[in-house]
Amino acid sequence: MRAVTVVPLTPGSVDLTELPEPPESDGPVLVKTRAIGVCGTDLEIIGGDYGWPPPGEVRLAIGHESLGEVIEAPAGSGLTAGDLVVAIVRRPDPVPCPNCAVGEWDMCRNGQYTEWGIKEHHGYARERYRITPDFVVKVDPSLGNLGVLLEPTTVVAKAWDHIERIGARAHWDPSTVLITGAGPIGLLAALLGVQRGLQVHVLDQVTDGLKPDLVAALGATYHHGAVADTGVTPDVAIECTGVGQLIFDVMDAAGNNGIVCLTGVSSARELSVDVGLLNRRMVLENDVVFGSVNANRRHYEAGAAALAKADSAWLDRLITRKVPLASWHDAYQRQPTDVKVVLEFDSGSG
Repeated sequence: MRAVTVVPLTPGSVDLTELPEPPESDGPVLVKTRAIGVCGTDLEIIGGDYGWPPPGEVRLAIGHESLGEVIEAPAGSGLTAGDLVVAIVRRPDPVPCPNCAVGEWDMCRNGQYTEWGIKEHHGYARERYRITPDFVVKVDPSLGNLGVLLEPTTVVAKAWDHIERIGARAHWDPSTVLITGAGPIGLLAALLGVQRGLQVHVLDQVTDGLKPDLVAALGATYHHGAVADTGVTPDVAIECTGVGQLIFDVMDAAGNNGIVCLTGVSSARELSVDVGLLNRRMVLENDVVFGSVNANRRHYEAGAAALAKADSAWLDRLITRKVPLASWHDAYQRQPTDVKVVLEFDSGSG
């Protein structure tokens, strides 16, 4: 079967290659791939920055943002042929650590987890895969191929879950959220903020075009420029860019008892920071800054519910390019107008 694969840590090795049929040891549920979302992680793996092949193999099938259609599933699995499903990315470590043992594998403590399409197991950018029922989540059939947005939605579903858990440390009645970055993660974070009834502000560098329009269509407010120029003192800030200076600007802007969630990964660049001043402010204002990555099944289910409630026309605008498998290479070439790019293995009905 056809699969988009790389030789990890080898730039320029990405290719559409043949892989054997998925082994039955991967699980009793057989799924055909309909669509694969492309994100920065895929491009970094293609660029040779990281990635780990399955044990004993040279190439790794990439693709962790998936949408598939069940071909066959065992009785009692809760799945039937034709169901649209999204596969979970991370698998618990075999030890397991205390968190993995209770289904919180996104908080693995020893780093021995496996991630399909990233770390030590083939991903979903292949025509078919097998999986166990506990690692697939059904999506509303009305979404069609828009269900491919679930995996990035889980990132912010987890962020909001943890924000609300932290907020519950005291009386908490937030009204305003600032989101930095209007890529897919930032826009989906804004969607979930609007669904919570909050006043949502989104900051990005572009001044016009699709991103401001998508923010406005949510009923949120778009800003460009510096954080200080927004005039917003947020109860919650979700930083989605990983830009070092912006991270500190967001931390500085947060209100008393503010909660700042970091979802972007920074490049290796040194910044001069007044740590003493930062410490003083965080202590005296009871601020919390935390990082968040990956998701567990609870977040996949929350993300699926959020997408089912969303305006499908808005979600469709988020996907700016749909690339057929025959032109697979184009999906991994960034274009200036890209927001979310999707590689379609099987366009299905949506």
